[in-house]
Amino acid sequence: MSPLQHGEKALDEGIHADGLNGHTRAPAQQPVSGEEKENLIPNASRHQSSTANSLYEKTKSLRNGDALQHPSAERTTDGAGANDNGSNLSQTPAEQLFPVLETDSSAPHVSNRPPPTPTHGPIPSEKTTPQDQAGEHTFPEGGLRAWLVVLGSFSGMTASFGILNSAGAFQAYLSTHQLVHESPSAVGWIFSLYAFLTFFCGVQIGPIFDAYGPRWLVFAGTVCLVGGMMGVAESTKLWHFLLTYSILCGIGSSLIFTPAIGSIAHFFCRRRAATTGLATTGGSAGGIIFPLMLQRLFPEVGFQWATRVVAFLFLFLLCIANLLIRSRLQPSKDSRVVQNIWPDWRIFKNRVFVLTTAGVFFIEWALFIPLSYISSYALAEGVSPAFSYQLLAILNAGSFFGRWAPGYMADLFGRFNTMIITVALCLISVLAVWLTSSPEEGSRGIAQLTIFCVLFGFASGSNISLTPVCVGQLCGTEVFGRWYASLYTVVSFGCLTGIPIAGQLLATEGGKYTGLIGFVGACYGGGLICFIWARVLKVGWSLRKIY
Repeated sequence: MSPLQHGEKALDEGIHADGLNGHTRAPAQQPVSGEEKENLIPNASRHQSSTANSLYEKTKSLRNGDALQHPSAERTTDGAGANDNGSNLSQTPAEQLFPVLETDSSAPHVSNRPPPTPTHGPIPSEKTTPQDQAGEHTFPEGGLRAWLVVLGSFSGMTASFGILNSAGAFQAYLSTHQLVHESPSAVGWIFSLYAFLTFFCGVQIGPIFDAYGPRWLVFAGTVCLVGGMMGVAESTKLWHFLLTYSILCGIGSSLIFTPAIGSIAHFFCRRRAATTGLATTGGSAGGIIFPLMLQRLFPEVGFQWATRVVAFLFLFLLCIANLLIRSRLQPSKDSRVVQNIWPDWRIFKNRVFVLTTAGVFFIEWALFIPLSYISSYALAEGVSPAFSYQLLAILNAGSFFGRWAPGYMADLFGRFNTMIITVALCLISVLAVWLTSSPEEGSRGIAQLTIFCVLFGFASGSNISLTPVCVGQLCGTEVFGRWYASLYTVVSFGCLTGIPIAGQLLATEGGKYTGLIGFVGACYGGGLICFIWARVLKVGWSLRKIY
C-alpha cells in the first residue's frame, strides 16, 4: 500500500470513529477468573526472595508509570508483592494486582492473551451484537423484514422521485397554459428548485436518520408531499408553483428519499447495489405511470382534479412506506452520538470522496435536463402531442431496467467499475444519438429519438441507484447517512442550476436545442473523468480490479 493510500485509510478510520461517538474507545477489560487468582498467589509465594523483590519493584514501577499508558494491559504479581499489599486486595481490581511482565522463566504466567487493542466500533450497549461492537457488522442479506424494507423504499421512491421524473409532463403543460407568458428559464426554476431541495435538505436529514431512525422523517415527508400536491392543484401563478411544487414537495421528497436509501444499507452489504437499484426503480415506475395518467386526465377532468388524483395516489404509496421502512441498527442512546447530528466537513479531506462528489455533481447537473425537456423537444420538432408525452414514459421505462440491472452487475464486477461504464454510455447516447436526431424528417428521426430515450433511460438509471453504494464503499454503515447527505449537499447545487441553464441556452439560440444537448454531453464527460480518476487513486489502472 502506498503512503498516500495508507494516509487516506487512516483518515477514513479517524473520521469514522468521530462520526460514531466523537472519540476512540478501547474495549472493556476482561477480569482474571477466581480460579486463576487462587492458583497464582500460592505459586508466586514459592519463588526465591530475590525474584520476588525484583518482581515487586517492576510491579511498583508499572503502577507509577506504565500503567497510566496501558490501562487495558493484564497484570500479575509475585507472592511478596501480594502479601505486602494484602490490605488492598479488596479495593484494587485483580487486573491491576497481576500485571503481565516481560517474559521470564521464573515468573508466574497467568494468560497467553495479548493486551487488547483499541477498536473504532460503536459504543457497546445492550442492543449491539459482538460484531457491531468490533466494528464488523453482519447483515441479514435477505429475510422477510429486509425485503419489506425494500418494498417500503420502493413505494416511497415511486412518490418522491416519480413526480420528479414526470417533470417533463408538467413543464410541457404549464408552458402552454398557466405559465404561457413566462420564459422557459423561469418555468425551469420550478423543477430545478424541487430537485435542489430534494438533495440539499439531506445535509441535515442524513445525520438525523443516523441518530434517530427513519420513522418520523418519513411521516413528516408524507405530510409535506401530499399537502404540496394538493396545493399545486390550486396554483395559477409562478410563485404559487414555487411554494407548493418546488419548496413543499421538494422538502417532503427529501424527508422520504434519504431514509428510504439509508435503511436498505442496514440490511444488505453484499447485495446492497442490487437491492438499492431495485428500490430506486420506484422512481422510474412513477415516471412511467404519472405522465401517462396526466396525459389522459388533463383533457378529461382538467388540471386541478388530475393533480388531486396524483396526490391521493401519493397518500396510498406513502402509507406503505410509513409502515415498512425501518432501520436495523438501533439509534445510539449515547448523548455524544445523539447530539452529533451535524455533518462532518472533514469528510472532504478524503480525495476519493471529493472526486466521487464531483463526478456525481456533473451527472446530476445534466440528468434532469432530458427528463424536463424531452417532451418539449419533441413538440418543437413536430412530433404529435400524444407521442411527445409518451417519450417521457419510454425514457423512464428504460430507466426502470437501468436502475436494477447495473446494480446487480455492480455487486459482481464492482460499484465504481459499473458506474464508469454507465456514465460512458450516457455520453455516447447524448452525443451520438440525440444530437444527430432529426424528428422533423419523419419516421426515421422519430425512431432515432425513441432509441435515444431507451438507451439514455437505461444508462442514466444507474446515476441515482449506484451513487449510494459507491458512497457506502467509502464509509461505515453507521455514518452512511452523514457521508451520503454531505455528498448530495454539494450535488444539489448542480440540480438547482442545470435546468435554468438549459432554459437560458434554449432562449439564447432562439429555440434550437443544439447548445442544450452539447451542455448535457459536456457534463457527462466531466463526470466520466472524475469517476475514472477516483478509481485510479484507489486501485490503480488495472482493469482486472473489482472496485
